[in-house]
Amino acid sequence: MNVAFFLIPKNEVAYIKYESTMRQALEKMEYHKYSAVPIIDHEGKYIGTLTEGDLLWKIKNTPTLSFENTSKIWLREVPLHRKIEAISINAEMEDILAKAMEQNFVPVVDDKNIFIGIIRRREIIEYFTKKVASLS
Repeated sequence: MNVAFFLIPKNEVAYIKYESTMRQALEKMEYHKYSAVPIIDHEGKYIGTLTEGDLLWKIKNTPTLSFENTSKIWLREVPLHRKIEAISINAEMEDILAKAMEQNFVPVVDDKNIFIGIIRRREIIEYFTKKVASLS
């Protein structure tokens, strides 16, 4: 089955723009209670996924950094410790099972690498659970 059926569109997803500050990312993640959010550039292209761990490692490795001055740190200065690759909107559900084991959601892009949404691990698990049950 095509992943488009399970897509949560971009307009319903919390994401952060690459041109944002660390503080903006922290506040967005806190507001939505997310531990990871997709990062997109000014053209809407998927850059990667920012995690709480990335932010914590930046704080740990920058001795002079405090919450007050996170507004002076750009996201491009925060190393992403995990390379979370997006999948194509043309992919099949079977193609994303391995990715779902490592992250809470899988980013989805179109043919031009424009971020169009996510598929949550929950929908992936439900799909495969129903598929296995139908074989019984």
